[in-house]
Amino acid sequence: MSDQYVGGAGERRAQPLVGVRSIKVKLGLLVAASATVAALVAALGRSDGVPTWLTIPVTIGLALALTQLLAVGMTSPLRQMTAAARRMATGDYAVRVPDTARDEVGELARAFNTMARDLAGVDRQRRELVANVSHELRTPLAGLRAVLENVVDGVAPDDPAVLATALTQAERMSRLVEDLLDLARVDAGRAPLAARPVPLATLLMDAVAEAEALGRGVTYDVRVTPPGLVVTADPARLHQLVANLLDNASRHSPSGGSVVVRAEVAGQRYRIEVRDSGPGIPAADRERVFEPFGTLAASAGTGSTGLGLAIARWVTDLHGGTIGFLDPADGSSGARVRVDLPLEPAARPAAVPIQEAPVSTPTAPSPAPSPAPVSPPPSITDDLLGGFWPERGVPARPALLLGALGAGLLGGLVLPERALGIGTFLVLLAAGAVVLGASRDRRDPFTVACAGLCVLLAATSVVRAAEWVVVLCLLAGGGVCVIGVTRGRSLGGFLLSGLMWPVAGLRGMPWLGRTIGAIPVVGHGAALLRTLVWSVLGLVVFGALFASADALVAEWVDALLPDLTIDTFVLRAFVTVAVGGTVLAAAYLSLNPPRVDRATTGPRSVARRYEWLAPVLVVVAVFAVFLVAQATVVFGGHAYLQRTTGLTYAEYVHEGFAQLTVATALTLLVIAVAGRKAPRETASDRLWLRVALGALCAETLVVVASALYRMDVYQEAYGFTRLRLLVDVFEGWLGVLVLAVVVSGIGLRGAWLARFALISGVVGLLGLALVNPDAWIARHNLDRYDETGRVDWFYLRDLSDDAVPVLAELTGNDRVCALAGREVGGDDWLEWNLGRARADHALEGTGTIALDPDLPCPTSTD
Repeated sequence: MSDQYVGGAGERRAQPLVGVRSIKVKLGLLVAASATVAALVAALGRSDGVPTWLTIPVTIGLALALTQLLAVGMTSPLRQMTAAARRMATGDYAVRVPDTARDEVGELARAFNTMARDLAGVDRQRRELVANVSHELRTPLAGLRAVLENVVDGVAPDDPAVLATALTQAERMSRLVEDLLDLARVDAGRAPLAARPVPLATLLMDAVAEAEALGRGVTYDVRVTPPGLVVTADPARLHQLVANLLDNASRHSPSGGSVVVRAEVAGQRYRIEVRDSGPGIPAADRERVFEPFGTLAASAGTGSTGLGLAIARWVTDLHGGTIGFLDPADGSSGARVRVDLPLEPAARPAAVPIQEAPVSTPTAPSPAPSPAPVSPPPSITDDLLGGFWPERGVPARPALLLGALGAGLLGGLVLPERALGIGTFLVLLAAGAVVLGASRDRRDPFTVACAGLCVLLAATSVVRAAEWVVVLCLLAGGGVCVIGVTRGRSLGGFLLSGLMWPVAGLRGMPWLGRTIGAIPVVGHGAALLRTLVWSVLGLVVFGALFASADALVAEWVDALLPDLTIDTFVLRAFVTVAVGGTVLAAAYLSLNPPRVDRATTGPRSVARRYEWLAPVLVVVAVFAVFLVAQATVVFGGHAYLQRTTGLTYAEYVHEGFAQLTVATALTLLVIAVAGRKAPRETASDRLWLRVALGALCAETLVVVASALYRMDVYQEAYGFTRLRLLVDVFEGWLGVLVLAVVVSGIGLRGAWLARFALISGVVGLLGLALVNPDAWIARHNLDRYDETGRVDWFYLRDLSDDAVPVLAELTGNDRVCALAGREVGGDDWLEWNLGRARADHALEGTGTIALDPDLPCPTSTD
């Protein structure tokens, strides 16, 4: 059976620190290298003005990547030994772990492999022993049974000759059992050693006399040097050893052959050598014959139990000696075995009797359990995230790595020093294509829908110039992307998906190492470097020649190539790493999505109805009090409100809007908890649930309408702003969710609500971008200015270029107050944006409008 190594090629790839002999030194080098790289990258970014929010994640990512590179092989043998031990527990002793490391872990791996080989040998011997013992016992048992059946059936008489045959078979089984018990005692270290002075010549002659009594037709030649040699040994065990050697020699010697026995002193030891005139033992089998039943094939039909030489070895071990077969002397043939024993053997503990198990009724053996499936060895991140985020069967995907690198390079070339526009959209499309291509569920309807929404959200960078809207859309697009590839189904799953995006950078480190190792050019660094150098050289030389020879080519080169000064190069390098790393983490998240939603086992409802109903009714009552207050204001009029509270109606509505928004959101939380805790077993339970939550939803819808009305009144009084418009949209979205809850309450099925909330929220955000919010705010503020004469020109000047077409409709001083200091144009094709293009068209030919210091431009909405 050939050795099987745990771990694939990824586990056995090049290990940079494999030559270091101490794991402490390895850890020190690892920490020093990571800290040095982190310090250098951070210092480089700080010196070249790279923003801190970009420097920190890039520094951490590069430090982690270097740690993963240098740490290859440091702890993998430990994980591999764990996996190998599990396989050995199933009976697979052929498993091995890589032991190339030279540190303490490598020593442990080598010791583990030695143990595995020893266990494999012991297991093989055990199996052979069971098979051979069964074979040896079956023969005398069959013979004894046949004799007894013949006597019982009257076929053979019960005379002494027949009974002697039966006795012979029983004695053979008895000898076999005694030999096995001797082996068991020696193997367990429990065999007694009653050592005392023994005249060796006398012991050898007694053993020869017993062998001659067998009548095998061989002669014995015994010689002891010196003749009066006395050794310290257990006479019974030593006699057993010599008797077994003589028995083996006489069995394999031909009739008329001779067996030579020699004994001599060698320093503090003595040797006993037995030579026969038989066919001898091949060199390849000289070690195997000392195993139990190792001579079974050769001794077939001789009456041997196949245990004699095994007992001889163990008796030799008992005395602290060695035994082995040697090559025959020159000019002779046959087997030659030598025993080397000490004159004074070491003391051994007293014998412990072996407890024989009572005889029980034989039962049919149960089938052996099938080996459990063996998993690949877990990585370090498996210990942290394995239960929640397993990595099993995740293939190396060099194409994903190259795709993420391409998206990073595209981002490094396009994004720095450019405004949002076509270039941003192209980078986002490239990144999204890599992530979607990695997904195993890219044909799932929900994943496809999320991909479509991501494209629409990314397209806002081309349509709108208002960065606050575009940033919100891009953040929402990132969330929708990771939720789509993880296929989240609950609010908790959505949040967990977003949190797992940065964690994927750590979880995917083992996969990244396997992927890098799977790239064909890895391991051919010199050839790759030469190819890269010659390619870049050809591009630079011939590109420069053609650019200098043709003006159009020169224009194309200027449009395509960025400005690569030292400062911009560092910034572009940081952007490349940040974009590439972010895309790669999302791609791994898509390739191996975590289980973000727990298995649903059904809600655990409360035991008594009032446990959920009473809190809900309290909330319903509080809402009712608020609605009564609103009705009082409506019917009492503004004068009653000011007389009672001292507030104008505009102040009154502004004071409570934020609280009403929070109350709406908390109501949805109350409904979610009540829906999980309320029992639904009976029709009465379901009726109470529908009535209570339905009443709460109805009141909440009135609160939403009141909140929206209050915001409208407040904006008419104090002006329209981005925050107020965004809060208006958010409150309207909450109202849509309340309506969705009402619909779900009809059938008491709400599993779809989380995804509906996600998609409706994204649609609301897209709708906000579609209405051109900055232009909408400018239009409504100008309408309010026409009606009241109040406006905040400073705020209007701070709006994005999306508002310029509206503001350009003004004339005179109003136009100057609204557009003073605004510059448009100057974008290249990668910065093209519909909002800025329309602003450029609206201000075409006007140039920069200067603000006259003496021109009164109000800056307050009051």
